[in-house]
Amino acid sequence: MTARKRILTGIRPTGPLHLGHYAGALETWVRLQHDYECYFLIADYQVSDYADDIPRVREAVWEVALDWLAVGLDPENSAFVIESLVPEHAELTTLLGWFLPVSMLERNPTLKSEMAAMENPEDGSTERKSVPVAFYTYPVMQVANILMPRAHLVPVGEDQLPHIELTRETARRFNRRFKEVFPEPEALVGRVPRLVGLDGNAKMSKSRGNTIDLKDDAETVARKIRSMYGGPPRGANEPGRCDENPIFLYLRAFDPDTEGLRQLEHDYETRGVPNQVLKDRLTRALNDLLDPFRERRAYYQARMRLVRDALASGSERMRRIARETMDMVHDALDLNYLEKY
Repeated sequence: MTARKRILTGIRPTGPLHLGHYAGALETWVRLQHDYECYFLIADYQVSDYADDIPRVREAVWEVALDWLAVGLDPENSAFVIESLVPEHAELTTLLGWFLPVSMLERNPTLKSEMAAMENPEDGSTERKSVPVAFYTYPVMQVANILMPRAHLVPVGEDQLPHIELTRETARRFNRRFKEVFPEPEALVGRVPRLVGLDGNAKMSKSRGNTIDLKDDAETVARKIRSMYGGPPRGANEPGRCDENPIFLYLRAFDPDTEGLRQLEHDYETRGVPNQVLKDRLTRALNDLLDPFRERRAYYQARMRLVRDALASGSERMRRIARETMDMVHDALDLNYLEKY
């Protein structure tokens, strides 16, 4: 029997997950979980920008796990992993850091933008944060995360593609210089590469408060959509351009009635449709999507022991793979000192 190929992907625990996470990643994870051996990582080592608020990180670990269960990820079939419960991640990060030049990290556009955001926060705070060493080196840890289970596929958002290319390059360098240990993983971008924020900002972000969270109740969803940015100013029955109105981006992503949506887009561009009509339709579509998530989340929230067991068993599954990988790495680097005599 041919072994299933492996997936590694994950999320930093900084708060509850939102629609951008679902459309860009989680729905793909749910679809692939029965075809691949999946490791879903809660990357708690990689929250150095929240080091002054550890209680938030601790709470977010549980929030992320609940959201995963709510959308339909199955811990019996896939491993839910807390990064810090697999200390081999830190060891592999250290060893890979021996061989990765700083120039490879400096050209990573995601790292540049996130470091700039730390120094110039979007939340209006006047306090500038200095960038910690751990934040500067976290791309190396992301590489280690992917290589640890010797993953073949990494479902990611569009903004994470540079990290996958760095991982592939690192695997090539290691295999060529030492021994063939790591596959070169492929990236898989979700159905909706990037979902704009409710305020029209290019990115949905918790720090900007422009998200719809997967755990939001129906009234919260309706309230958020009522205040959603609806494109350039126009009269209620004045034609507009669908591509200039973010409401249509959301409808295309989440409204299953594609034929009705095509007619709505035609009407909008030829004779005009009030934004309120669009927002009412979007509210219905999103609440229809989120209702089963809410039901599953409530089930697990009332049984947190099941959540704990999922995290514990998944992390142990990853540790077994991690020990195998590190044995291979030690052998490739000839670090098995005590076997010499």
